[in-house]
Amino acid sequence: MSQRILVVEDEPDIAAIVVDYLRHAGYTVEHHADGRAALASIVAAPPDLTLLDIMLPGMDGLEILRQARRHTQHPIIMLTARVEEVDRLIGLELGADDYICKPFSPREVVARVKAVLRRTAAAQEPPTAATTVAALVLDESHWQATLHGAPLGLTRREFRLLQVLARQRGRIFSRAQLLDQAYDDTLDVNERAIDSHIKNLRKKLKATSIDGSDWIRSVYGVGFALDPNHESPPAA
Repeated sequence: MSQRILVVEDEPDIAAIVVDYLRHAGYTVEHHADGRAALASIVAAPPDLTLLDIMLPGMDGLEILRQARRHTQHPIIMLTARVEEVDRLIGLELGADDYICKPFSPREVVARVKAVLRRTAAAQEPPTAATTVAALVLDESHWQATLHGAPLGLTRREFRLLQVLARQRGRIFSRAQLLDQAYDDTLDVNERAIDSHIKNLRKKLKATSIDGSDWIRSVYGVGFALDPNHESPPAA
């Protein structure tokens, strides 16, 4: 079943474009132009995500957000022509998950929706204690990685990248797949940035490895994999 998106926007042209792009992306989309009707819909059956304009007839978006948060914690992204910082801060303090200012690209809206839904899904997953590959241990509760017991000192993005590779050891991931699975906000990262993060990961893993070996394998024109040749040490 596709995820349900509620678009609350009173400008018909903007609403039509956003609805069309979201439906093309595979979502089930509902639209409301009136603030009170939108709030009633949210309270009755919270969607998977709401795109909420601020300037609306019946009830403004900030009041909708304030009242909606008494009933549901589903993700809400604000859409608005009001660009003042105080408006953005009020929205975020009331519980908005993201903020998009008009004019915007409909592709950006779809990308933000995907990013927020990924973040929400990840937050709802039960935490796992650790992922272990031979002497490599990823402590996912504390965002810490060690090799042979020594900390690797990874950034958050390097950790997420290594986490994706380690969970499916030996699988070759393309740059696009790593970008999609390892990063919450793809708007700030491009596929070429993956090369830089892989380079840093290789350097840290090699410097900490007992034999100085390379843990990440490159497949030219395809992508990267965590080297499956690193076997777990035999049991004592």
